[in-house]
Amino acid sequence: MHVPDGFINAPVSAVAGVVAAGAVAVSLRGARRELDERTAPLAGLVAAFIFAVQMLNFPVAAGTSGHLLGGALAAILVGPYTGVLCVTVVLLMQGILFADGGLTALGVNVLDMGITTTVVAYALFRGLLKVLPRTRRSVTGASFVAALVSVPAAACVFTLIYWIGGTTDIPIGKVFTAMVGVHVLIGVGEALITALTVGAVIAVRPDLVHGARGLTSSLKLRVDGELVDAPAREPLAPVAARSHRGIWATGLVTALVLAGFVSYYASANPDGLEKVAADQGIDKKTEEHAAKDSPLADYGVKDISNARISGGLAGVIGVGATIVVGSGVFYVVRRRRTQDAPDDTTRTSENV
Repeated sequence: MHVPDGFINAPVSAVAGVVAAGAVAVSLRGARRELDERTAPLAGLVAAFIFAVQMLNFPVAAGTSGHLLGGALAAILVGPYTGVLCVTVVLLMQGILFADGGLTALGVNVLDMGITTTVVAYALFRGLLKVLPRTRRSVTGASFVAALVSVPAAACVFTLIYWIGGTTDIPIGKVFTAMVGVHVLIGVGEALITALTVGAVIAVRPDLVHGARGLTSSLKLRVDGELVDAPAREPLAPVAARSHRGIWATGLVTALVLAGFVSYYASANPDGLEKVAADQGIDKKTEEHAAKDSPLADYGVKDISNARISGGLAGVIGVGATIVVGSGVFYVVRRRRTQDAPDDTTRTSENV
């Protein structure tokens, strides 16, 4: 659903950019409360993993493909504020290095793919957890539903933006029907990827899944026919002391394999937005990307003729660049949290 330059007019693109910038600023502040010594190193990995999986277009209908948007996955794994930042980092890398998604449309893409998917998915996810049993299966199931809904929700937001500032005169009803129809199918793939990934992380390190925090119910014992709370066990070691290096290494290797090897076998069909744009005539005024001459444009390395090597190397470079930039951002955010902590403690003491 990467919107290229020329789909949306300049005034609406500018407004979308301002709204997206404001949301990112709020997310930078909110992420301070979500990131700690356990999750901060993993947030950059989440961004890199989303970048890698987005290279894996899967067929969804005749002549159409889809790929992960990632907002739901990021929000559930590392929190909604950090999730917005993860997807934003991915979109920046794709737009600047790979000419994927217009630069003038960056605000539209962040608003649509980053903010909409994250907010809708996490709100639905938390709502479902309030009515479902407090189990890990509930987290996985809620992840599936939240991811499924987030994709057509993003399609609706694009349709709204196009209705306000589209550069071609196409009946909005046709655009809405086509966008939502194909992205409901893409949402199924999004839901499967999200649920499988969240389920895999919960199986080995549930303490690292933001959406699974606070779900542990106290152990019950039956005494004289009545259920009572069992005595709390002393923790063997602080959770923060548990190493995350194993899951970090596993995640990085997985991302590199997906981007560097598996991506070669991805569907070559146009994705949902590209297909709808071609069928409905939305793409009549598409503009050339400002980074079209980038050495990595179109996810290939310039001057390398072998498609497998070119695409695989581009994918590996993309994963590396995303994890470096993402980790840098989250390191700075976490440092700000650490620096603010003494002030918070002082204010609390004064209030007492």
